[in-house]
Amino acid sequence: MTAEMVDLRSDTVTRPTPGMRRAMATAEVGDDLFGEDPTVRALEERVAGLFGFPGALFVPSGVMANQIALRLLAAPGQEVVCDAEAHILAHEEGSPARYGGIQTRTVSGERGLVGVEALTGILRPGNAYTVGTRAVALEQTHTRAGGSVYPLETLRAVRGLTAEAGIAVHIDGARIWNAHAATGTPLGAYGAPVADTLAVCLSKGLGAPVGSVLLASAELLARARSLRHGLGGGMRQSGILAAAGLHALDHHLERIAEDHANAALLADGLREAGYAVRPRETNIVLVETPGAEDVVVRAAREGVLVTAPGPGVVRLVTHLDVGRQACRRAVEVLTAVMGEGRPGPGRTTAAEHTRQGKESEVAV
Repeated sequence: MTAEMVDLRSDTVTRPTPGMRRAMATAEVGDDLFGEDPTVRALEERVAGLFGFPGALFVPSGVMANQIALRLLAAPGQEVVCDAEAHILAHEEGSPARYGGIQTRTVSGERGLVGVEALTGILRPGNAYTVGTRAVALEQTHTRAGGSVYPLETLRAVRGLTAEAGIAVHIDGARIWNAHAATGTPLGAYGAPVADTLAVCLSKGLGAPVGSVLLASAELLARARSLRHGLGGGMRQSGILAAAGLHALDHHLERIAEDHANAALLADGLREAGYAVRPRETNIVLVETPGAEDVVVRAAREGVLVTAPGPGVVRLVTHLDVGRQACRRAVEVLTAVMGEGRPGPGRTTAAEHTRQGKESEVAV
C-alpha cells in the first residue's frame, strides 16, 4: 500500500481541524440533561435560526435524530411513506419497526426524489379497518441515489399535498448543507416552510466529529428530549462536541462547494476514461463497473479507499480532507484497477463506454 492514503469512502471520515480542536478544548460546558450546557444551547439556537424552527435538539447521531422524528410524527401501528431506497430504511437497522412500531410503505421516486405524482393516491386517512398515513419522509440529499437534490418547488408541492391531508413531513437532511451549496437555496427555505421535523448532520459535509441536530416545534421537542433520554442519547458536558458543530458552521459551510468541484473532477476524469458515471449534483460519485467489490480491494492496495454500495457500483465521496491532487490520483488508480476487470481482445472501447454511460444516466 502506498504511503499517501486517499479516503473517499464517506464524508464522515474527516478529522477535526486544529481550529476545531481548539474550539472543543476551550468550550464552556455544563450538564446538558439539566439544560445547563451553554455551548449546546448556542448550537441548538444557531441551527434552529438557520432553518426557521422555534427550537432544536442536539443528539449523538443522524440515525437517532431520524428515529426520534418518526416517533414524534407516527404512533405505533401508523404509517410513514418514503422512497424505497431511503436511508431510514436501508441503513438504520429496521428501527422504525423495531423501536417505534411504525409501518413503512415505499414509493419509487426518480433518483430517490419523491414528488406529488408519486404520492397522489398513496396517502391514506386511516379508519377502523385501514392503517393511516401519518407522515411522509424525504431525504435531502438522497444518499443511495448519489446525492440527488430535491428542488425547492418539489418540497413545496409535497408540503401542500400533505398539509391538505393532515399528514406531516419529515426531512432527513443529513447532507442538506450540500443541497444548499449546490443550488444556492437559503437554508431557511429548506426548513420550517416545508417540514414539520428536520434532522441535519454535523459530521457530513461540515466535518464535525460527531452529532446531529433535530429541529421541530416546541411541543414536539419536549417529547423529543424524553425519547432521546430513553434511547440512551442523553449527554452531560456535551458542549465539547457542540463546539465542533459551531466551529464547522463558521468555517466549513461555505467551502462545501470545493467538495462538489472535486467530485466533478472525479466524475469527469472517470467518464473521459470510458466509465459509466451516474448523474452527479453534489459530493457523491457513483461509477458503474463490473466486479465492484474487487475494485474496492484492488484500489485499497494502491492507497485509494472507496466503497461498493451495490452490485456493479463503486461510490466515491469527497470531503474537506481530500483535495484536488488527491482526487487526480484517485482517478488514475481507479482507471487502472477498473481496467483490470475489463474484457481482453474485443473489449469495449472508451467511446462505447461513454455512450453506455450516457444511456445509463438517462435510465437511473
